[in-house]
Amino acid sequence: MADFSGCESCSNYVYNEDFECYECLVCLDEDEYAKFICGTMTSCSYYSPDDEYKIVRKQM
Repeated sequence: MADFSGCESCSNYVYNEDFECYECLVCLDEDEYAKFICGTMTSCSYYSPDDEYKIVRKQM
């Protein structure tokens, strides 16, 4: 199975208050979803680090 331990630090991984759980906002296409389900997807191409200080560094 693929290791998606970086999901917690991705900006696409958000808390859904209605269902009280975390979820990924990325919509995978059919091929990507099949790879994810089968465990052959090695890394997420949509990973975007959740960097809270990115804007602050630009202001400096």
